[in-house]
Amino acid sequence: MQSFLTTDRASGVLAHISSLPGPYGIGDIGSASFGFIDFLHQAGQKYWQILPTVPTSLFFDSSPYMSSSAFAGSPLLICPDSLVDSGLLKKSDLDTKVTFSPYLTDYHQADRFKRQLLEYSFKKFSPAQDGHYQQFVNRTPWLRDYGLFMCLKEVHHSKPWTDWPDDLARRNPSALARVEKRYRTRIDYYQFEQYLFFSQSSALIKSAADRQVHIIGDIPIYVALDSSDVWAHQDIFEIDEKTLAPLRVSGVPPDYFSETGQLWGNPLYRWNSRDSVVEDGLVDWWTQRFKAIFGMVDVARVDHFRGFQTYWAVPAEEETALNGNWVKGPGASFFEKIYRHLGELKIIAEDLGEISEEVIKLRDRLGFPGMKVLQFAFDGNTANPFLPHNYTTPNCVVYTGTHDNDTTLGWFLSSHVNDHQRKEIKRFANRTMHDKSPIHHDLIYLALSSTASLAVIPLQDLLGFGSDCRMNTPGVANGNWQWRCHEKHLTDEAADYLRRLCQRFGR
Repeated sequence: MQSFLTTDRASGVLAHISSLPGPYGIGDIGSASFGFIDFLHQAGQKYWQILPTVPTSLFFDSSPYMSSSAFAGSPLLICPDSLVDSGLLKKSDLDTKVTFSPYLTDYHQADRFKRQLLEYSFKKFSPAQDGHYQQFVNRTPWLRDYGLFMCLKEVHHSKPWTDWPDDLARRNPSALARVEKRYRTRIDYYQFEQYLFFSQSSALIKSAADRQVHIIGDIPIYVALDSSDVWAHQDIFEIDEKTLAPLRVSGVPPDYFSETGQLWGNPLYRWNSRDSVVEDGLVDWWTQRFKAIFGMVDVARVDHFRGFQTYWAVPAEEETALNGNWVKGPGASFFEKIYRHLGELKIIAEDLGEISEEVIKLRDRLGFPGMKVLQFAFDGNTANPFLPHNYTTPNCVVYTGTHDNDTTLGWFLSSHVNDHQRKEIKRFANRTMHDKSPIHHDLIYLALSSTASLAVIPLQDLLGFGSDCRMNTPGVANGNWQWRCHEKHLTDEAADYLRRLCQRFGR
């Protein structure tokens, strides 16, 4: 199949929406995002890569990779100023005694503040009088289940759905009908949140298109057990019919990030079921998922792509990922079924970690560009596939690092890199240790000068920030996803530097 990347070379910046500047404790899809699109345009960038925009939970350290829904948008990313513009809030409603940090997201404070504003807005909103709202409800197939799920979570004091009364956990139609009748207003509230999110995101998409900036979204392959997705589609997941507990869970074996592997704990899909109803259900659910995200983005990075070829299955009772085994995934035929519904999709395959030849063959058969991360390149092996001179095809995306890596500066100065490696890294960039060129500029130079069709630079690396600005540390349960960029750092100088370098290398 044909890759969406052409012979035209391009570049972009990786920055999650939550990391953008703004006065309300967290970046949002209002002025913060519009301003960043202007910055990207000034910097000559054609792509903006973001992380999943799904609802997050304080229980899971606000990770966008562990959500109550694979489809819904995060209420925290809704812009309060837009609610004032639409008449749902007064300007005075935005006054707060809370002092938000411009450098870190305090999810507790941001959640409390925004939830209050959304509740105020809902009181002024009349679903029956807004035709656009009803159109949104009618064309959004996952919305009913999501509204029910969130309402029931509230009613049951945030308990997981597996601990709800049995008739609700197993979705007895009569029980759900009673909930819809009794709690109609609260269900409408959660649907209202989604209406606001997707209304605002539509304006963002248009703004990016007007600036010729393509948005790269992110699809985690797995979903959380305690999600509307698993609750509403129990038949397509490896769930015990009697206990409703997962039989096996997701993870990866020992790798660069962890000696005991990573135990993610998500329920696995019933990829190997011979039940045609389950097979059709999986195709339908994934079709709807791809359709939903491509309504918001131009390109989607599929996280843990290798799971479609073989995936690491760990018995649910295990405490680490060590005692798992590889199980064959759905392969190319699954994507071919999706394509029959949606046409070919613009997908980047996250193919990092332990990658077999079969995974590479699947990626190449589908025409998906893979990922090259420069921080993985300098282990002393001249055949290392992450070294730019070893790229065998331009159909790939090169990164200095990802959201799971330390910043380039932090990594270079850390104990993970020895003095010999530091000299080698500088040598590859045609520098010496005595050169004044900062290391993040060296790796950006290597990325942009490479043969990769697309180069993506994390915002922290563009700005030369250290480890205190790292987005996520895999295997560490707390303190992630908090970094924010102060608006003072998005300078003309930074934009001009990146634009000139991209022009030099034809991007």
